[in-house]
Amino acid sequence: MSSKVRTLFLSINVLAGVLAASLLVGQTTPKAIAKFTATTENVSNAGQTVHIELYAWSNDTDRDQLAKAWVSPLQPMQPPVEIADGAPRGGRGGRGGAAAAPVAGDADSAATPAAAAGANGDDAAAAAGRGARGGRGGGRGGAPALPPLPPVTPSASLAGALQKAPSVGMLWSSETVGYSIRYAYKVEQLDGSVRIILATDRRLGGWNNLWKPVSGTVSPTEDYRFSVIELRLNKLGLGEGKVSLAGPIAIDNSTKSIDVDNYAGAPVVLKAVKRIGGN
Repeated sequence: MSSKVRTLFLSINVLAGVLAASLLVGQTTPKAIAKFTATTENVSNAGQTVHIELYAWSNDTDRDQLAKAWVSPLQPMQPPVEIADGAPRGGRGGRGGAAAAPVAGDADSAATPAAAAGANGDDAAAAAGRGARGGRGGGRGGAPALPPLPPVTPSASLAGALQKAPSVGMLWSSETVGYSIRYAYKVEQLDGSVRIILATDRRLGGWNNLWKPVSGTVSPTEDYRFSVIELRLNKLGLGEGKVSLAGPIAIDNSTKSIDVDNYAGAPVVLKAVKRIGGN
């Protein structure tokens, strides 16, 4: 192969690699439709800058699915209950015992075991032995009763639903790894302000203390495996945000969405929130 042909061949390979890389970047980095910046407050690492990028808005169907996961968790199918000895489950194997069992209200039947023992004790003993061996359904051969499965809590149900939801954005802070946003629901108000409810599939600060609430600012509550964030911005795109780091979440009656419960009483975690682009 001549040097010119070899050079041309290498150039074609390089160009193909560049095109493939550009296509990959285009697929893995969707264009943001909305961007926000904020500064943390009332957490252990207060003052860190937070960037939020959203690639899509969640719709009413997404909202309803998460609300249902919280309100009506799908419960697991419980294992069958073991029936006590002598109940019908053990009757299949106990044919020998059933033959000697007295029938209520039948005097002849009630006397049968005694008569059998008197007529032929060996036969009665053999029959009793067969009944004992045959009763595996309720005794030795029966499967041990399984403990009931624990109920699925609203928190676990919602965590599972968020894990299955597609990513619609990212939240970045001073941490090396960002947080995938699985829910971004926007509610526009009549005065031009907007409420934006976000949910991440992992709790902010789940593996460090950077997002630990400052002592005395909130009351202890359930340690969710996810985080719900609510931003409230005025018509200029400025405002604040509160997070379910230590406060409970609930379903808001006006939006029908999950949100930070008692927003007015919750501490501000994201201050100086500013929309810097998008719709």
